[in-house]
Amino acid sequence: GWLFWRVMACGRRSGDTKRQVILFILCIWVCQSGAETLRYSLPEEMERDSFVANIAKDLGVPLSQLAARKARVVSEGNEQLFRLNQNTGVLTAKESLDREEICPQSDTCTLVFKIFFENPLQLIRGEVEVRDVNDNSPVFPEKEMVLKILETASPGSRFPLESAQDKDVGINGLQNYSLGPNPHFSLAIRTAKDGVKYLELVLQRQLDREEQGELNLLLTATDGGSPPRSGTAQVRIVVVDANDNIPVFERETYEVRLAENSPLEQLVVRVSAADPDEGSNGKVRYTFTQTSERSRQLFQLNPTTGEIRLKGKLDFEEAKSHKMVVKATDGGGLSAHCEVQVEVLDVNDNAPEIALTSLTASIPEDAPPRTVVALFSVRDRDSGDNGRTECSIDGDLPFSLTPTFDNYYELRTNAPLDRERTAEYNITITATDWGTKRLSSQEIIFVQISDVNDNPPEFTQEVYTMSVTENNSPMLRIGGVSATDPDKGNNARVNYALVRQEGKEQPEISVNAENGDVYILRSLDYEKVRALEVTVRAADGGSPPLSAQAVLRVVVRDENDNAPVLLHPPPDSSAAGELVPRWAPSGYLVAKVVAVDADSGQNAWLSYELAKATEPGLFRVGLHSGEVRTARAVTERDAARQKLIVLVRDRGQPPRSVTATLAVALVDGFSEAHLRVSEEVSAAEPDGPLTLYLIASLVCVSALFLATAVAAVVVRVRRTRRRQTETLPTFPTSATESNAGSLPRSYVYDICFAAGTVNSEFRFLRPLFPCFPAGLPPGPGEQRISVCS
Repeated sequence: GWLFWRVMACGRRSGDTKRQVILFILCIWVCQSGAETLRYSLPEEMERDSFVANIAKDLGVPLSQLAARKARVVSEGNEQLFRLNQNTGVLTAKESLDREEICPQSDTCTLVFKIFFENPLQLIRGEVEVRDVNDNSPVFPEKEMVLKILETASPGSRFPLESAQDKDVGINGLQNYSLGPNPHFSLAIRTAKDGVKYLELVLQRQLDREEQGELNLLLTATDGGSPPRSGTAQVRIVVVDANDNIPVFERETYEVRLAENSPLEQLVVRVSAADPDEGSNGKVRYTFTQTSERSRQLFQLNPTTGEIRLKGKLDFEEAKSHKMVVKATDGGGLSAHCEVQVEVLDVNDNAPEIALTSLTASIPEDAPPRTVVALFSVRDRDSGDNGRTECSIDGDLPFSLTPTFDNYYELRTNAPLDRERTAEYNITITATDWGTKRLSSQEIIFVQISDVNDNPPEFTQEVYTMSVTENNSPMLRIGGVSATDPDKGNNARVNYALVRQEGKEQPEISVNAENGDVYILRSLDYEKVRALEVTVRAADGGSPPLSAQAVLRVVVRDENDNAPVLLHPPPDSSAAGELVPRWAPSGYLVAKVVAVDADSGQNAWLSYELAKATEPGLFRVGLHSGEVRTARAVTERDAARQKLIVLVRDRGQPPRSVTATLAVALVDGFSEAHLRVSEEVSAAEPDGPLTLYLIASLVCVSALFLATAVAAVVVRVRRTRRRQTETLPTFPTSATESNAGSLPRSYVYDICFAAGTVNSEFRFLRPLFPCFPAGLPPGPGEQRISVCS
């Protein structure tokens, strides 16, 4: 014990954990190989919880270490006879010990116990000798013994008497006999080689039946205790008439060998005694004498034939031999004695017994190989090869058995463990003896593997794609992410969180930490945000935690939340004025309504229709182009002023629309048109000249078309770049950046004037708006609107 603590102290001072473990194993080996057995003695019949020894003091172990190392005492066998107080280190007897009950067949009574220490594991053997106390008096089998002795018996004749039995041993056992004073007999005591005292009555003076036919003697048996105890029996001597021949046995000693598994009623031996007398004096009967009660229970003697048969089950482990004395008595009362010695042969009738001493019910899955899981002992009560045992483990398991000493085995791990593959083991240990007919027994040990955080969470998908319709309500759940962890408990409890990226704003997405539900925090606008992409981390609750990541993509679906927007004519201006000559044929382009829709898909597909007209049959509108053309040739009967209302509608559900109002003037020539338009403008705004409005309108429309063409080119370039970077497109912030409407890339207005009708004002504008020659086709991607007079 002193060496153990010195070694452990050195290991602690060194600070090297690996060196401490090596020193500890060395210490265990030294302790097991060199430590002496603790030996104590205790008188029997002591009171319950009697003091046996101070284990802590004898081992030199501090009291604090007894509880810390879970010290405990284990007795051999099923009954635990001793108790160890971890607070005081005192070993006490749990119950009052009766030596005669514990060791009935032995002169010495030694109880073996073992002191077990855990953390680290240590085993110390101890013995307690139960000393005999003189608590039993000698007892004769019968209170009265009757002897029939012929009156012709000569002095010196010997007559066996029943011996007394004393359960105590040693000096407390039977020591002496004494006979009450009488004139005829004395007492002779013969001690056999095995120490058994045989008692004989010796005739000193010849008997005379006529003088005295019966004598009563007091026989006293005394032990050597202090104070001594004694027992008495009456010996009644019956003097009979002459029978001058006594029975004579064939042998003085009969020796028999008998297997312990012999069947009942088996013949053991037949004893035989002959008496030459005639009649009843020559008829012999057999009885047991000086035979223990246990032998009388196992063997049965036929009083007539002398056959001894087995009537009880022999047990080699209980008694290896039995001695019996058979008395043959003739009809005249004369008797003789012989001894029968039965040697019990051992057979393999006891299976090995497995006693579990220490068990670690749960070990971590990262436990290193050679970790001790359990400690147990194996005992076989047979002898020789019948008592030799070997142990094995059933099945292919990551465990092995290591014999230690004194039939003790350690169950150790011999391979790495994985709780996710096997969470628990039912280990069947089989102990088999070496007998000819081998017997075995099994013990099942349940070992649970505790979890270690050795598995990170695993997402069910590497990329999660979800969608949400724009203008959603805040905190809308759009789906969920899920990760599983094969570990257990906190090691398998998964928490979800978004991975923050430096330099980027907080996304509009939130993930529930407990269940992985995905929420949109605020309302989204498809025209601003087409898609969101974030990284989600799943971390378990281990220490340290393990984690995994997955990509979450949220695609924003468009909703028809934007009505078409008019580019021409502007919605906030007064009705646009268009000039149509009276000679305009069918299909003549009057004007073009241009609109865009900020939505996408069919929500941005626009259609144009003529909602209202002064003369519905005169004009028509292109369904997809928005071009206003004459449906037939203009006639003189048509009203000079026409008002058209064009409905622009998208294909969303529900559809959204806007109306454009056009004022068309039918003119014969430009001067007439100028006068009419001037009159209309003067009515609405008396101080504004018609020429200024016409010039402003043409300049605005041309600038608007030019800006639209430039925006279309810019949008196309941006889309090409975004496709190269594999990013989703975004909707333009202004309506002029979209090509979703029906406005072509470029638009050219041809203004032609008839000769002789142009005044000085329009001659000034003539170089800015050249008139294309008749029959010259428009350029690629151009539309031509000709206003001629």
